[in-house]
Amino acid sequence: MRLSVAIAFILSFIFLAAPAKAQLVMVGPDSAIVATPDTADDKRFFLSKWDKPAKAALFSAIVPGMGQAYNKAYWKMPIVYATGGVLGYFLISHHRNYQDYREALNIRVDGDETTVDKFANSNIFGEQRPNGEENLRRARDFYRRNRDLTILLSIGAYGLQVAEAYVHAHMKEFDISDELALKVQPNLIQVPAQATVTPGLSLTLYTRSK
Repeated sequence: MRLSVAIAFILSFIFLAAPAKAQLVMVGPDSAIVATPDTADDKRFFLSKWDKPAKAALFSAIVPGMGQAYNKAYWKMPIVYATGGVLGYFLISHHRNYQDYREALNIRVDGDETTVDKFANSNIFGEQRPNGEENLRRARDFYRRNRDLTILLSIGAYGLQVAEAYVHAHMKEFDISDELALKVQPNLIQVPAQATVTPGLSLTLYTRSK
């Protein structure tokens, strides 16, 4: 009995002095083993635990087109960058035009006759035109709407290329072996909300048994 108490005291001291992740495993009534779990998996780089679709989506989110490169779909990268270039061009163009017409309108309505805007002599936006000020306001609103729409399209294109990289990585892992088969056969399909049926085709994807 005294031996058991002494062993328990020594093991308790070792357990308290051991790292936080040490575990005390009881084997028998008078014996115990101090075991430390393997922490090698916890020290791995976090991406090593992710599957390929998740990595592809992350790479595309960080750098557009990188997910497509990770999937080895290199031909899609020019499409991604061309789309980004076109949207970037229109975004900058619309924003500059919006700023020009906005500044001109602010100068036109500031009540200071010594300030002249850049469209003062324009045939459409000129000060002497009957609707010159209203045309300036319409042009400002037009380019502001187009700038905001281009921003939304850019966000959508960014999300689309991330989703495409994710789906493509999933499809690369999809089983397209000879064990899969597609069966096409005629069938009668019931028309929704009616009591009639109409002829059609049914497609069935199944796995061939060996």
